[in-house]
Amino acid sequence: MNTEKTIIKNQEFGGERPLYCQKHLLLDGVIIHEGESALKETADITATGCRFEGKYPLWCCDGFTVKDCIFTVGARAALWYSKNLVMEDTIVDAPKMFREMEGMKLRNILIGSASETFWHCGNIEAENLKAERADYIFMKCHDIKLRNFRLSGNYSFQWSKNIEIRDSILDTKDAFWECENATVYDSVINGEFLGWHSRGLHLVRCHITGSQPLCYAEGLVLEDCTFGSDADLAFEYSSVEATIKGHITSVKNPRTGHISAGSIGEIILDSNIKAPADCVIREGV
Repeated sequence: MNTEKTIIKNQEFGGERPLYCQKHLLLDGVIIHEGESALKETADITATGCRFEGKYPLWCCDGFTVKDCIFTVGARAALWYSKNLVMEDTIVDAPKMFREMEGMKLRNILIGSASETFWHCGNIEAENLKAERADYIFMKCHDIKLRNFRLSGNYSFQWSKNIEIRDSILDTKDAFWECENATVYDSVINGEFLGWHSRGLHLVRCHITGSQPLCYAEGLVLEDCTFGSDADLAFEYSSVEATIKGHITSVKNPRTGHISAGSIGEIILDSNIKAPADCVIREGV
C-alpha cells in the first residue's frame, strides 16, 4: 500500500534531530544546517535538490531516495545503519559515507572524499560512481555490482566477497586483499600488490600494472589479460589458471596451475617455491 507523503519544500532545519522519527516525507529543496541526526530513525523518505550540512543526517533509515542532492563536508558519516537506498545524481563531499548498510542502488555519484567509505555494507549496485581520495573503500562488504567505476585510493575491497566489476578504472594499490569470489571484466587495474591472499579472484580482459601482482592467491583465474611493463614478479605462491595476451616481465614461483603468455621476460623458479610446485608455464601462445 502506497502512503501519501507529506511535502516539505524550500525549508531549512538545524540543531538536534529536527525531523526525528518522521515517516513518509518528500523533501524538496530543503537545507539541513549544522546539527546532528536530522532524519534519524525515519522511513520512506524522498529528498530531491536538498543540501545536507549537519552531521549524521540519515542514520537508521528504512527506504529512502536521494536525487540531485549535495552532502557537504559537515555532513560527515551521513548514511549509517540504514537500508533500501536509491541515490542518483548526487555529490558527496562528506567523509566516511555508507556504513553498516544493506540494499543500495547508486547512479551518477561523485564522492570527493571517499576514505573509509562503504564499510560493512551489502547488496550494492552502482553505475557511474567516481570515488576520489578513497583509501580503504569497500571494506568487509558483500554482494557488490559496479559498472563504470572510477576509483582513486588504496587498500580497496579488503575482506569483501561476491564482487562484480565491469568497464572500470581502478587506481589502487593493495586492492582485493583477502577478498573472496570477485570478478572484474574489461577494466584497468593500476597498483602494486594486487589481489594478495585472495580466493576466487577472476580477471577477464583486464590490463594490470604495478609490481608483484596476484601473489598468495587461491583459485586465481585470468582470461585474456594484459600486463604493463612494471607488473613484475607475478603469481608468487599462487594457484593460478591464466591466459595472458602479449608480454609479461617476470613470473616468480607460482605454486600450481597453468600460465600461458605471448612471452615472458624471466621465469623464476628457485628453492623457495612451495609444493606442489607443478605449475605449467608456456610462452608463444
